[in-house]
Amino acid sequence: MLLSKLLGERIKEKPGDATSISHIYLLRGGYIRQVSNGIYSLLMPAKRIATKIEDIIREEMDAIDGQEVMFPVVLPADLWQESGRFESVGSELVRFKDRAGKDMLLGMTHEEAAVHLARTEARSYAQYPFMIYQIQTKFRDEPRARGGLIRVREFTMKDAYSFHTSQEDLEQYYDRCLQAYHNVFRKAGVPEVVCVKSDTGMMGGKVAHEFMLLTDIGEDTIIICDSCDYQSNMEVATSKLDKYEIAEEEIKENHTPEIKDIDSLAKFFDVPAHRLLKAAVFEVEGRKEPLIVFIRGDLQVNESKLSKIVQANVTPFTNYEDSNLCFGFMGPVGLEAGDAQIVFDSSLEGETNLICGANKVDYHLSGVSVPRDLKVETFHDVAEVNEGHTCPCCDGKLQFKRGVEVGNIFQLGTKYTESMNMTYTDKDGKAKTPIMGCYGIGVGRLLACIIESHHDEYGPIWPISVAPWQVHICVLGSKKVDMNAVGSDIYNRLNNKWEVIMDDRNMGPGAKFADADLLGIPVRIVVGERNLENGQVELMTRDKSVKKLVNITDIEQEVADLINELKNNM
Repeated sequence: MLLSKLLGERIKEKPGDATSISHIYLLRGGYIRQVSNGIYSLLMPAKRIATKIEDIIREEMDAIDGQEVMFPVVLPADLWQESGRFESVGSELVRFKDRAGKDMLLGMTHEEAAVHLARTEARSYAQYPFMIYQIQTKFRDEPRARGGLIRVREFTMKDAYSFHTSQEDLEQYYDRCLQAYHNVFRKAGVPEVVCVKSDTGMMGGKVAHEFMLLTDIGEDTIIICDSCDYQSNMEVATSKLDKYEIAEEEIKENHTPEIKDIDSLAKFFDVPAHRLLKAAVFEVEGRKEPLIVFIRGDLQVNESKLSKIVQANVTPFTNYEDSNLCFGFMGPVGLEAGDAQIVFDSSLEGETNLICGANKVDYHLSGVSVPRDLKVETFHDVAEVNEGHTCPCCDGKLQFKRGVEVGNIFQLGTKYTESMNMTYTDKDGKAKTPIMGCYGIGVGRLLACIIESHHDEYGPIWPISVAPWQVHICVLGSKKVDMNAVGSDIYNRLNNKWEVIMDDRNMGPGAKFADADLLGIPVRIVVGERNLENGQVELMTRDKSVKKLVNITDIEQEVADLINELKNNM
């Protein structure tokens, strides 16, 4: 490839609307151009990188017996109506009618399409287990598109779906896929991606993991232990809470005028917040009655955990005027909650001598003992983890990190196969419902995250496995020598063995080196007049860790050795 023919201008200035490193360099380097909010065209360098990422993914999916297929982008609504997601998913799902008036949608994920295909092709237990996958464009009407390719509306994704006859078989395959994902990220040059437990969200199922690149631009909070390998998404993280053995006292009613918040209450009684029992009230989707959560005063309710408990989406309660609850002074002792559902957090189990609302304006109770005064049948973990909490697996302390999700895997169970009436005939002749797993990787987001991990102040530093080209020849100008002829000779010698781009433009060395840095190609050859007098060129790596003069006659072997070294160091 000649750089003079490469479509896409490289830009010196930082684009005003770009904030993340990857977004800045993708725009400055001529990799992407915005078409609309969250929608981008990929130019040749980005397309070549994306193709290499896809090839790595295919290699790993094929190694675990994946079968590549292709589902439609446009799907009939009745498939999603079978699963129940046509109504339950919000405006992120693009719905429309075709010319015949039939309800249609743009696929943002393809569980329904996978079941539709598999239920017609896998009717016997002898065909199980199997996994089908695709790499395809999807559309999600993301309300917060940001960060270039980090969060977009139109995106290319690998999604895979496995089908099994037993939970044990799913779990075994799930572990194989988990390892395959680690292989993908290592081969793509980001082995630092970590695997964390996560919430299954709208995908359904019981077990899920996310693969996160730890970076300050990340929107997700990742919980990491400072002493062991415990890692979790905030939505499902747990911790070991300190328990306080305090002698029981008699319940006492206390006048607390206008004391409605935790900080004021702790100051009024001169106690730490963990000696308080507070109430949090939520609205539950599809239900009229409120949901009341009682939790220790120093903790907050994790809405994702709570949604799992009640099997519905929850939001903070706002309809105060139509409620008989005594907001600001609510407590579990003597509470008349009507039909409201009540959840007790695990932090309260065994706690004594607590202070809570008296369900009476301007009054609180002290001396409340959970074992003595409350008849709680079940406690649930619905609390958010705080930084500094004790790790649930050891005595280490939990730390908060920011991360970007580059992949996810789910044990879906029978959520989709059951709702869509997919069955197979077992060896005993009975109809059984298969169990599913789901596995996704965002190609464009992974491309952007590679930049986030591998860059300097001048541009990206592409790993050799995904670089748009492997070798970049910078031909400097001369009034005495036909430098392009020398560069072309080197180009022709190398181009049969590696992917090579040559800068043949009539530009100064500063501009050429700046563009070379923005293209981020791992191996660079600088053809300059002074070194040519000695029959040499300069050979270097993009990260400047290698920089040496080599004889032109040895250039093929020198490049081969350097590329092999880069591959071995991945």
